[in-house]
Order: sequence, then C-alpha cells, then structure tokens
Amino acid sequence: MNFSDHLLSWYDGNGRKLPWRTTRDPYLIWVSEIILQQTRMEQGLVYFNRFTEAFPDVYALAKASEHQVLRVWQGFGYYSRARHLHRAARQIVEEHGGVFPETSREWIRLKGVGPYAAAAIASIAFDEAVPAIDGNVYRILARLYAIEQHMDTSAGKKLFYDLAMCLLPACRAGDFNQAMMDFGSLVCKPVRPDCPNCIFQVQCKAFRQSAVGQYPLRRRKKPARVRQFNYFCFYTDDLQDGVSFFIQQRKGNDIWKNLYEFPLLETKHNTPVEKIAAHPWWQALFKDDVVPLLEHDGITVRHQLTHQRICARFFRIRLYDALKEKLMQQYLYVNRETFDSLPKSRLIEGFLKTWLSMA
Repeated sequence: MNFSDHLLSWYDGNGRKLPWRTTRDPYLIWVSEIILQQTRMEQGLVYFNRFTEAFPDVYALAKASEHQVLRVWQGFGYYSRARHLHRAARQIVEEHGGVFPETSREWIRLKGVGPYAAAAIASIAFDEAVPAIDGNVYRILARLYAIEQHMDTSAGKKLFYDLAMCLLPACRAGDFNQAMMDFGSLVCKPVRPDCPNCIFQVQCKAFRQSAVGQYPLRRRKKPARVRQFNYFCFYTDDLQDGVSFFIQQRKGNDIWKNLYEFPLLETKHNTPVEKIAAHPWWQALFKDDVVPLLEHDGITVRHQLTHQRICARFFRIRLYDALKEKLMQQYLYVNRETFDSLPKSRLIEGFLKTWLSMA
C-alpha cells in the first residue's frame, strides 16, 4: 500500500467529523478554510457556527455591512480575514453573479484567498487535483523524508509542493488534503507527536534517526514588534445614565482597522505621565484647559498578536462639562449599551469589563 492509500485508509477511520465535511457547498468550505488558518479547531468551530448562522450564504454576507461582519467576528482576532471574506463575497455576487470559482487559479484571485485556501477549496468542493500545502503538510513530509531544505524559502516551497503533487492520488484529492490536515493535527503534531501509534513509523526517516523534533527546518523568525499604546478613558458618571465615555474608530491599514477603541496615543516607550501631559498630542487636545489629569500610572494590559506584542496602559479620567463638550467635537460619546453593539478588539473588550466591574 502506497503513502496516499495508507493515509486515506487512516482518514476514513479517524478523520474528524466537522460540519463543512458533510457538504460540497463551496461557501461553507471557503468560510471554514479562512477561519481555520492559524487557529485551534475548537475555537474555529465556534466562530464557523456563529458566522454561518449570521450569514448562511454568500448573498447574505455580501449584503451585510462591514460593521455587522466585524461585530459577528468580534473576539476572534485576525480582523483582516473578516474584511476579506466580506469583500470577496461582494466580488462573487457582483462580478460573478453568485457563481463560485471552480479552480484554484480562479479562487486565488479573490480577496484574502491565498495558495493554500485556494487549493483546499478547489480540491474539496470541485475535485481539482491540486495539493493544499500548509504547516501540517510541511511537517509530515519533512519528517517522513528527513528533508534538509528550509520550508520557508522559495526552493523549499517548490520542493515540498512537487513532492506533495507526486503523492496526491488521482482521485479523492480533497480527502487527501483534509487527511494531511487531520494527520498533522492528531498524530504528527508539532510538539509531542504520537510516534508510537503512527502508521508511517517504519517509513519515517526522522523517527529512525531519533530526530523528529528537528523537522521541518525553517529560518529563524524575526522578533515580534513591540508597541506601547496609551488609551484614555475620558468618562462621565451619573446616577441616572451610569458611565458614558469617548471612543474613536481606527482608520488606516494598521491592526484592528475600523474597530472602535478609546482615544489613543502611541509612544515608543513606556512614557511617564508627566511627559504624556507635555506631549504635543495632549497639548493639542486640551491646550490651556485644566484637566483632571493622570492621577495614576494607568492599568497595564499586555496583549499578544501573531507578529506584535501590545503593551497597553489605560488611564481613566473623569471629565467636567466643559471638557466633555470639547471632546464631543472630536470623538464619539457613548454609553456601555451602545459600545457593546460596536465591533472592538479583545483587548478593549477585556479592559472594559474589568473597568466597569470596578466602578
């Protein structure tokens, strides 16, 4: 029995039972592939169910506003994925009459669909014989053949693609790609792989060399970018309306685009409060006004993203009426109920719960 037959036999008995595997609906397969990128299956399944309940087909997704899409996606992270899904849905409806592409070459032209997702969708939904190469595939093949080429180089990517193409069965390409995903997640895991129960133990060169943990080879990663965010929770509080505060919507192409947050000053370092009060941003905001300023060093929260580490300080500042009116010219003034309905990052949502629980 060759590699592909052996793998598919394992998959038939051990593959995970997932909602998008009971259908050939390209919409559901597409959404699942985008959600599951760099995501644990348990978390991805929760958001898949939530997203497809809110937007059951491509027409519902295309018709929705970005605000609605980001609100459903809230808490998951990777917000660019949600925006790309939304834009691609509109491409499919407006440019293709709601008809989905059938080949990986066509899929990759849609916003946010990379080589892996394009191959996975086309093979699973339309039986295109193309390998879907992700971290699981790199790991399985690198260990099986003890490949000394770095997986994150052009030469390495070509080598792995050509090898996967040779192993791809003439039929059941979609099942093969899903089997590689499951085998890499359940058996040939990145850490503590289940080598004693691996069906490829005899063939695996890395196992025979007692070097499973060394593969796949990759170049050293760049250190994560560290950023210092200073958030200012300008608020009022009264017995009738409770706490209300000022927020803004993020713009540009930075993280959390179009999500809502407190007014923000980003600095290079952990800046002392007296320097913040002298900062041009603060001076432009308040000029000569008497501000009930920074009476504390803020509440510090650290937040990890894929390629960035955020060190955020939150300063709570109660306002008097004159300053409230002034800030209303620049920021949105909302209460908790309104803010709950707006899309926001997990960092902001988490702090808000902590803050209001202290009130």
